[in-house]
Amino acid sequence: MPHHTCFRCVAGLIIALALAPIRLPAQPNSPAFELASLREDVRLLSQRMNELSLRVEQLERDNGELRSKSGQTYVTLAQLNEAITDAQKTMQAALREQKRETLQQVSVQLEKLANETQAAINALAKGAVTRPAVSTPTFTEDYPKEGVSYTVQRGDTLSSIAHKTNAKTQDIINANKITDPTRLQVGQTLFIPQAK
Repeated sequence: MPHHTCFRCVAGLIIALALAPIRLPAQPNSPAFELASLREDVRLLSQRMNELSLRVEQLERDNGELRSKSGQTYVTLAQLNEAITDAQKTMQAALREQKRETLQQVSVQLEKLANETQAAINALAKGAVTRPAVSTPTFTEDYPKEGVSYTVQRGDTLSSIAHKTNAKTQDIINANKITDPTRLQVGQTLFIPQAK
């Protein structure tokens, strides 16, 4: 077999091993991720091709030396195994680097999300602190316990009801526990305290 044919077979085998598809763990299918993955694959492939070119040149030099010593051109099994081992190491190192970069990107995203979440929690807490306290009215029991019932009519106000029934506005509020005197409902029944 001619020496250049044997050498080409070996070089072709090494390149085929280096270009074998790399299986990556499943990742999110976002366009940005796919573009970043493609760029990384192209970069790694280019790097591997450069390394393999250097290795092929070295094998050519080794073959040249062997040819001059023995008059025959061949690649030893040890050289072939060494070239295959080097190609595998290169691929494994590239995969480790790619995994490290991916984990670093995930870590950055998680930290960003944690900061945004903390900022939102802080904003909610700050809003709760600055929100004015809701005052609840206090009612007293110092109103006459005897009186009459009154049904709210259209146009009635608390003061007009007090005037009609000859009662005190505050006594009506306390007796009926009215929290908002401006919100009387038509048809609502009120107890009107009246002094004897």
